Order: sequence, then C-alpha cells, then structure tokens
Amino acid sequence: MAEPFLLGVLGGMGPLAAVDFQYQLLRAVNSASDQQQIPMVVWNVPQIPDRQKALAGQGPSPLPQLIDGIARLNRVGASHIVIACNTAHHWFEALQAASRAPLLHIADAAAEAAAALAPASVGLIATQGTLDAGWFQRRFAQRGIETLLPTAAEIADYFVPGCYAVKRGDIAAGGALLARQAQGLLDRGAERLVLACTEVPLALRAISWQPPSAAIDPAEAMAAVCARLWQQQQSAI
Repeated sequence: MAEPFLLGVLGGMGPLAAVDFQYQLLRAVNSASDQQQIPMVVWNVPQIPDRQKALAGQGPSPLPQLIDGIARLNRVGASHIVIACNTAHHWFEALQAASRAPLLHIADAAAEAAAALAPASVGLIATQGTLDAGWFQRRFAQRGIETLLPTAAEIADYFVPGCYAVKRGDIAAGGALLARQAQGLLDRGAERLVLACTEVPLALRAISWQPPSAAIDPAEAMAAVCARLWQQQQSAI
C-alpha cells in the first residue's frame, strides 16, 4: 500500500513567501471541496540565517536550521518535501541526504513549465547565489532555451534592495524596484521572465505589474507538480 500523501513545506525564507506558496498549492488543485485539497504540514520558522548573506560570506550558514526543519517535517510523516525558497536550494543535496522523504527541486518544476511554453529565451530574476549555482540555466539549456541574466548594476540597484524591501514589509516599494529589474531583461530580448526568487512574483502582483507574456513563477510551477503528485495518488486509491 502506498504511503499516505503528506506534503512537507520548508518555509520561513521569508515567511510571506511560504504563505504565498500555500496559496499557490490551493490554486493548483482547483478542488470542488476542502477534502480534495493537498494535505500538508508547514515549517514556517523565519529564524534562519540569511541565505544571500551566507553565500556572500557575510553571515552564518543556514544549514543547521534547514536540517532541523527537514527533520521535523520527516518526524510528522511528510511523504514529499518542498523548499519554499529558491536560494535555499544551494543546500539541496545536504538536505536530501538528511531526509527520509524525497525533496522536489524547484528548478526541475520551472524547467518543465518553461519547456511547455517553449520560449527561445528567458530572463532569470534571482539572487546572486542562485545565478552563480546555475541550476536554472543548465536545465533551460538542456531544453534549448537561452537564459539572459541581470547585470551586476541591476542586481545592486534593483534586485537586492527590492527583495529586502519585500522582506521588511514594504511590498509596493519592492515591487517598483523589481519591476525595473524585470524590464531591463525584457529590453535586452527576453521572451519570458523566470521569477526565481519567491519575493518577486508577490511583489509584482502587489503593484499590478505584468510582462507582455506571462512570466514563469517557479513556486507556481512547483505547486503544479505537487498537485499532480497528489491527484495521481488519489486516482490510484
């Protein structure tokens, strides 16, 4: 008999992003009743060291707290675990090694969503750590999709202050800055945008900013993968 489906969500990075991901899960299932929604348990504890600062060598590693969150999700019986933070996937392999339940990688979900749209190029909005890691770029290249990256000036002037504005609750100000980052990538020829930082899509929605073609939200793509896994298990019962 298959293990009961229970999605574990490792959140807190930031806490608003984890709440937004739960909303994406609800939308992805498109259920007719409460009982058809995905059963989940969420570890949304924000006392985790800053991921961007850790990767820049300016702060402690978040790995011990991330492993603690993974352990807690395993103890309550999670059958699958997702990380509601793109940058935290830097520690994906270490977290998978510490977990009984399989972890789902957000870049795999984003690449699947991008392949379905088949753009020639995408503009990738993400932290410097995520850009340097190359998870998204490699997966897009395997599907014949070129990735355009932000310039160093855009990251310093728009992305970083925009991201931290959202984290401190000034979502409109953050959205205005992040929209300038997005527009820069579009101006350089990106056919689609990939919003690979969980603060970005919610900030752009807050100011009602939309690109000419729908952006790819990796969190939304991950929610779709989770909904498919849940529905597949339900149909097999």
